[in-house]
Amino acid sequence: MPGASLVLLLLALTPRAASADWLITPFIGTAFSGETTLQVLGSGEVAKKTAFGVSATLLSDRVLGIEAGFGHVPGFFSRKDPLGLLEIKSSRVTTLDGSVIVAAPLALTRESLRPYLIGGLGLMQARSDDPISVFPIDRDLLAVNFGGGAIGFLSPRSGVRFEVRHFKAASGADGPLAREGLSRLSFWRISVGLTLRY
Repeated sequence: MPGASLVLLLLALTPRAASADWLITPFIGTAFSGETTLQVLGSGEVAKKTAFGVSATLLSDRVLGIEAGFGHVPGFFSRKDPLGLLEIKSSRVTTLDGSVIVAAPLALTRESLRPYLIGGLGLMQARSDDPISVFPIDRDLLAVNFGGGAIGFLSPRSGVRFEVRHFKAASGADGPLAREGLSRLSFWRISVGLTLRY
Protein backbone atom coordinates (compact mmCIF):
# COMPACT_ATOMS: atom_id res chain seq x y z
CA MET A 1 0.00 0.00 0.00
CA PRO A 2 2.02 2.97 -1.28
CA GLY A 3 -0.32 5.49 0.40
CA ALA A 4 0.20 3.98 3.86
CA SER A 5 3.96 3.83 3.29
CA LEU A 6 3.98 7.51 2.33
CA VAL A 7 2.04 8.48 5.45
CA LEU A 8 4.46 6.51 7.66
CA LEU A 9 7.43 8.15 5.94
CA LEU A 10 5.97 11.65 6.45
CA LEU A 11 5.28 10.92 10.13
CA ALA A 12 8.85 9.74 10.57
CA LEU A 13 10.22 12.90 8.97
CA THR A 14 7.94 15.30 10.88
CA PRO A 15 9.81 17.03 13.75
CA ARG A 16 8.70 15.92 17.17
CA ALA A 17 6.47 18.45 18.89
CA ALA A 18 8.31 20.34 21.59
CA SER A 19 7.31 19.53 25.16
CA ALA A 20 7.49 21.97 28.06
CA ASP A 21 7.76 21.81 31.84
CA TRP A 22 6.48 24.11 34.55
CA LEU A 23 9.32 25.04 36.91
CA ILE A 24 8.60 26.68 40.27
CA THR A 25 11.71 28.15 41.94
CA PRO A 26 11.75 29.81 45.36
CA PHE A 27 15.14 31.53 45.73
CA ILE A 28 17.35 33.47 48.11
CA GLY A 29 20.36 35.60 47.30
CA THR A 30 22.06 38.97 47.52
CA ALA A 31 21.34 42.33 45.89
CA PHE A 32 24.61 44.18 45.25
CA SER A 33 26.14 47.08 43.30
CA GLY A 34 22.95 49.03 43.85
CA GLU A 35 22.71 52.74 43.13
CA THR A 36 19.94 55.29 43.04
CA THR A 37 19.14 58.95 42.45
CA LEU A 38 15.73 58.63 44.11
CA GLN A 39 16.94 59.42 47.61
CA VAL A 40 19.32 62.21 48.61
CA LEU A 41 20.64 60.94 51.94
CA GLY A 42 24.17 59.64 51.50
CA SER A 43 26.16 58.88 48.37
CA GLY A 44 23.51 57.17 46.26
CA GLU A 45 25.31 53.84 46.49
CA VAL A 46 23.49 50.97 48.17
CA ALA A 47 25.13 48.30 50.34
CA LYS A 48 24.64 44.57 49.81
CA LYS A 49 21.22 43.36 50.92
CA THR A 50 19.50 39.99 51.25
CA ALA A 51 17.02 39.23 48.45
CA PHE A 52 14.41 36.52 48.10
CA GLY A 53 11.47 35.62 45.88
CA VAL A 54 9.92 33.03 43.61
CA SER A 55 9.62 32.43 39.87
CA ALA A 56 7.25 30.38 37.71
CA THR A 57 8.77 29.26 34.41
CA LEU A 58 7.37 27.46 31.38
CA LEU A 59 10.46 26.06 29.66
CA SER A 60 10.43 23.93 26.52
CA ASP A 61 12.85 21.10 25.85
CA ARG A 62 14.23 23.11 22.95
CA VAL A 63 15.36 26.72 23.33
CA LEU A 64 12.62 29.12 24.42
CA GLY A 65 10.72 29.66 27.63
CA ILE A 66 8.77 32.33 29.49
CA GLU A 67 8.85 33.33 33.13
CA ALA A 68 6.97 35.39 35.71
CA GLY A 69 9.05 36.40 38.72
CA PHE A 70 8.63 38.11 42.07
CA GLY A 71 11.60 39.45 44.03
CA HIS A 72 11.89 41.36 47.29
CA VAL A 73 14.82 43.23 48.85
CA PRO A 74 13.97 44.44 52.38
CA GLY A 75 15.98 47.35 53.75
CA PHE A 76 17.26 48.29 50.28
CA PHE A 77 17.84 51.98 51.12
CA SER A 78 18.53 51.45 54.83
CA ARG A 79 21.79 52.72 56.25
CA LYS A 80 23.10 53.69 59.65
CA ASP A 81 23.92 57.25 60.66
CA PRO A 82 26.16 57.72 63.74
CA LEU A 83 24.04 60.70 64.82
CA GLY A 84 20.79 58.88 64.17
CA LEU A 85 19.36 61.84 62.25
CA LEU A 86 19.51 60.53 58.69
CA GLU A 87 19.16 56.85 59.43
CA ILE A 88 16.71 55.13 57.08
CA LYS A 89 15.14 52.30 59.03
CA SER A 90 12.23 51.23 56.82
CA SER A 91 12.68 50.59 53.09
CA ARG A 92 12.28 47.98 50.39
CA VAL A 93 12.44 47.31 46.66
CA THR A 94 10.07 44.79 45.11
CA THR A 95 10.18 43.54 41.52
CA LEU A 96 7.48 41.85 39.47
CA ASP A 97 8.56 40.92 35.98
CA GLY A 98 7.83 38.88 32.88
CA SER A 99 10.81 37.55 30.95
CA VAL A 100 11.85 35.44 27.98
CA ILE A 101 14.39 32.64 28.46
CA VAL A 102 16.77 31.31 25.82
CA ALA A 103 18.22 28.04 27.10
CA ALA A 104 20.50 25.32 25.80
CA PRO A 105 18.27 22.61 24.28
CA LEU A 106 17.56 19.57 26.43
CA ALA A 107 18.73 17.29 23.61
CA LEU A 108 22.20 18.77 24.12
CA THR A 109 22.37 19.02 27.91
CA ARG A 110 20.13 16.05 28.83
CA GLU A 111 19.54 16.28 32.59
CA SER A 112 22.89 17.90 33.36
CA LEU A 113 23.51 21.61 33.95
CA ARG A 114 21.43 23.64 31.49
CA PRO A 115 22.67 27.23 30.93
CA TYR A 116 20.32 30.01 29.87
CA LEU A 117 20.02 33.74 29.17
CA ILE A 118 17.04 35.75 30.42
CA GLY A 119 15.62 39.23 29.88
CA GLY A 120 12.35 41.09 30.22
CA LEU A 121 10.23 43.95 31.52
CA GLY A 122 8.33 44.53 34.71
CA LEU A 123 7.47 46.72 37.65
CA MET A 124 9.93 47.91 40.28
CA GLN A 125 8.34 49.25 43.45
CA ALA A 126 10.55 51.36 45.75
CA ARG A 127 9.57 52.45 49.26
CA SER A 128 11.47 54.15 52.08
CA ASP A 129 10.91 56.57 54.92
CA ASP A 130 13.42 58.54 57.00
CA PRO A 131 12.78 59.64 60.60
CA ILE A 132 11.85 63.20 59.64
CA SER A 133 10.06 62.22 56.39
CA VAL A 134 11.80 64.92 54.36
CA PHE A 135 12.56 62.76 51.32
CA PRO A 136 10.39 59.64 51.50
CA ILE A 137 10.38 57.33 48.46
CA ASP A 138 7.12 55.98 47.07
CA ARG A 139 7.69 55.04 43.43
CA ASP A 140 6.34 52.48 40.97
CA LEU A 141 8.78 52.28 38.07
CA LEU A 142 8.96 50.45 34.78
CA ALA A 143 12.08 48.27 34.88
CA VAL A 144 14.15 46.13 32.55
CA ASN A 145 16.14 43.07 33.55
CA PHE A 146 18.71 40.79 31.94
CA GLY A 147 21.08 38.09 33.06
CA GLY A 148 21.85 34.42 32.92
CA GLY A 149 22.20 31.27 34.91
CA ALA A 150 21.93 27.51 34.89
CA ILE A 151 19.50 24.83 36.03
CA GLY A 152 20.62 21.38 37.08
CA PHE A 153 18.26 18.56 38.12
CA LEU A 154 19.13 16.22 40.96
CA SER A 155 16.04 14.05 40.45
CA PRO A 156 13.17 13.88 37.91
CA ARG A 157 11.20 16.44 39.95
CA SER A 158 13.72 18.66 41.71
CA GLY A 159 16.89 20.55 40.99
CA VAL A 160 18.96 23.64 41.72
CA ARG A 161 19.03 26.95 39.86
CA PHE A 162 21.83 29.54 39.94
CA GLU A 163 21.34 33.00 38.48
CA VAL A 164 22.84 36.49 38.14
CA ARG A 165 20.51 39.23 36.95
CA HIS A 166 20.58 43.02 36.56
CA PHE A 167 17.53 45.20 37.27
CA LYS A 168 17.31 48.82 36.14
CA ALA A 169 14.53 51.41 36.29
CA ALA A 170 13.45 52.65 32.87
CA SER A 171 11.00 55.34 33.98
CA GLY A 172 10.44 57.93 36.67
CA ALA A 173 12.16 61.14 37.78
CA ASP A 174 15.33 61.60 39.82
CA GLY A 175 15.38 62.93 43.36
CA PRO A 176 15.67 66.71 43.94
CA LEU A 177 19.42 66.60 44.70
CA ALA A 178 20.38 63.69 42.43
CA ARG A 179 24.00 63.18 41.42
CA GLU A 180 24.76 62.89 37.72
CA GLY A 181 26.10 59.58 36.46
CA LEU A 182 24.06 57.38 38.79
CA SER A 183 21.19 55.13 37.73
CA ARG A 184 17.73 56.19 38.83
CA LEU A 185 17.49 52.78 40.53
CA SER A 186 19.49 49.70 39.64
CA PHE A 187 21.08 46.66 41.22
CA TRP A 188 22.47 43.21 40.50
CA ARG A 189 21.01 40.11 42.11
CA ILE A 190 22.78 36.79 42.53
CA SER A 191 20.61 33.93 43.74
CA VAL A 192 20.29 30.20 44.27
CA GLY A 193 16.97 28.40 44.34
CA LEU A 194 15.29 25.02 44.65
CA THR A 195 13.53 24.19 41.37
CA LEU A 196 10.46 21.94 41.37
CA ARG A 197 9.37 20.50 38.01
CA TYR A 198 5.72 19.76 37.16
